[in-house]
Amino acid sequence: MHVFEVRNAELLESITQQAAEHGISYAAIVALIGAVDGFTVSTNPAGDPTAHTITSYPLPAEMTATGEIVEGKPHIHAVMAVQGDRTIGGHLHQAHLGTSFARAYVIASEHHVAVPAHEQVVFDPFPDDGAPVGRGRINDTRVTLP
Repeated sequence: MHVFEVRNAELLESITQQAAEHGISYAAIVALIGAVDGFTVSTNPAGDPTAHTITSYPLPAEMTATGEIVEGKPHIHAVMAVQGDRTIGGHLHQAHLGTSFARAYVIASEHHVAVPAHEQVVFDPFPDDGAPVGRGRINDTRVTLP
């Protein structure tokens, strides 16, 4: 098992870099814990499983997550605990760390996961216009919770 620690960085960029440094292209992220200064997640809106609503939260949050690394890119689903004992969950697109840290517990795999083009695995945000067929749309919003 590898432990990737992230401080003063963007989480997904750091995990991608650390995976590359360890020669890891495929892995399970069996646990991811930490605290972030702000984050962006996406979810599927009711009634349209091909669309993705991306929402950015400029809020500090405690984080727990799992995921995988496919072709060197992290694919993470997270639950973020924010002020007021509330949680926000979804596919993690960004998480900025400055005040605290995160640790990803990673088990490398020799099994190469094939992701068919029609499946809804999103590694990077993609624009509404010209989105690949079957990949959906993105609605980008910014939300500040009291």
